[in-house]
Amino acid sequence: MTAPDVTGTSAEKTGTPGSPTGKRRRLHPAWIVAAVAFLALVGAAGFRAAPGVLMVPLQQEFGWSTTVLSLAVSINLVLFGLTAPFAAALMERFGIRKVTSLALCLIGLGSALTVLVNQSWQILLTWGVLIGLGTGSMALVFAATIANTWFAKSRGLVIGILTAGSAAGQLVFLPFIAALAQNPGWRGASLLIAAGALAVVPLVLRWLRNSPADVGVLPYGAQAPESTAVDAGTTGATSGKAAAVVESPGSSDSPNAAVRALQVLRRAMKVRTFWALAAGFAICGATTNGLIGTHFIPSAHDHGMPETTAAGLLAVVGIFDIVGTIASGWLTDRFNPKVLLAVYYQFRGIGLLVLPLLLGSSVEPSMIIFVVVYGLDWVATVPPTAAICRSVFGADGSVVFGWVFAAHQLGAAAAALAAGFIRDATGHYNYAWLGAAAMCTVAAVISATIRKDAVKKEPVAVV
Repeated sequence: MTAPDVTGTSAEKTGTPGSPTGKRRRLHPAWIVAAVAFLALVGAAGFRAAPGVLMVPLQQEFGWSTTVLSLAVSINLVLFGLTAPFAAALMERFGIRKVTSLALCLIGLGSALTVLVNQSWQILLTWGVLIGLGTGSMALVFAATIANTWFAKSRGLVIGILTAGSAAGQLVFLPFIAALAQNPGWRGASLLIAAGALAVVPLVLRWLRNSPADVGVLPYGAQAPESTAVDAGTTGATSGKAAAVVESPGSSDSPNAAVRALQVLRRAMKVRTFWALAAGFAICGATTNGLIGTHFIPSAHDHGMPETTAAGLLAVVGIFDIVGTIASGWLTDRFNPKVLLAVYYQFRGIGLLVLPLLLGSSVEPSMIIFVVVYGLDWVATVPPTAAICRSVFGADGSVVFGWVFAAHQLGAAAAALAAGFIRDATGHYNYAWLGAAAMCTVAAVISATIRKDAVKKEPVAVV
């Protein structure tokens, strides 16, 4: 299967002075790859919207407790996180396209099999294991891998756009999942999630290329070294190979994926910045996927708000998440990322602190303000975190970000389970919201104290 002919001849690709045509490529293939990656993230994000919507219908049909369903979500989030660094290494070993396609198939399979469950252990298998492995391979590390492989400039903006793909998936799926959960039922909603994931697979197989080397170009914004300049007598094919200095993922001499992921972790653990990023991102996961993503709708339902209304509010979070994440990517290219992280976490903490006062049976203006602010801040932390990983760890940056993201999901898993236990024990979620607000302040302090000179004083060798 071949890529679209968007690169042309060497002269057309580079517009090299003195070339016969002097033409410039209209669209760098990196942007086509980014567009397909965005759609893949949208397709994979369907399940992220599901647990909060489907939790109440499952409880009503099977009588399962909030703790049991929270455990299924926690298993999902743990595997989501722990799979991410290995997925990044697998993408380097076998190629982005193969790993992405397999991940989408796992999500589709797990969602489709959910319609057959009738015992609690089965929901742990489908929601937890299968979908956890699939979504983990399509985690936010996927966005960092695409940006680091295909782009030499505007990486922050690209990571922001791709990260917004997850928010877009929530935005696209959530209203339909909520409606289907009401009529005909939660099984129809599960099948919609499966269809959304599988529909993207043909696009990935057709258009997603592993690296610029596959199409004979440099990453977007990269400059060819003098030694690879096009001579008058050089053919287009030869010059294209010379220009493609970035090794293609999936090459046969790449190290074992699991070994590489663990080697990178061992090196990263010697750097203080890694621990600061991991701690902050664990709190980030606890206060997004773990709490709001999983328990906002059940909590709103406790206050008498219809599930479809609460789902609509989360969809609004998704809308502003897209805006906030793209804006954060733009800001990351221009400002100190550690300062951005500190501001994001503190604003999130303020929102969680007042949330118990805002929940009610109807939607008041104050709740709309919360949804907008929280949406802008939802995953705005991703571009600056990925940028720090790239700056400190260089070529290991994508895999290191995978491990940092693993901490994000472990935090989310712990929060999802703890909040379910708190709800069953007290009858409400107030202590969960207040505890999360306090953790956000801790994350803000940790982020503000990340050392500026980490690169110089604590370099990490790339082998």
